[in-house]
Amino acid sequence: MPAYKIPESVLVVIYTPQLDVLLLERADKPGFWQSVTGSKDTPDEDVLETAIREVGEETGIDARQFSLHNWQTSNIYEIYPVWRHRYAPGVTHNTEHVFGLCVSSRLDVQLSPREHLQYQWLPWKEAADQCFSASNAEAILQLPDRI
Repeated sequence: MPAYKIPESVLVVIYTPQLDVLLLERADKPGFWQSVTGSKDTPDEDVLETAIREVGEETGIDARQFSLHNWQTSNIYEIYPVWRHRYAPGVTHNTEHVFGLCVSSRLDVQLSPREHLQYQWLPWKEAADQCFSASNAEAILQLPDRI
């Protein structure tokens, strides 16, 4: 039996005090830019643990060294058909928990090459425009009101 992804994930908007936002380009979909995202590893993994783990895996940043906040916002969205094979048969929707991580400055990032091709820091409005995911863009657009 294949190990299916759990349809519960985190979205972590990483930003600086100047509201520069980190975006990552997906390796499996070049041209698709996003914030850190990732699913829970186990059903009982706390979403805060998921956020810390995913930030570390995807960027090399230790989120515990900075200001990580659960924005107490969840989005339920339809999983893109191109990625549905990763989930159990019949699973069509995912619940995404939104976090913000304020880092001190535009940090150098250590990408996971199997997940991302490159990264960029952009001013928040430009970052929102660059995102392929509507929920990711919306989270970034909320950033000035969240700090």
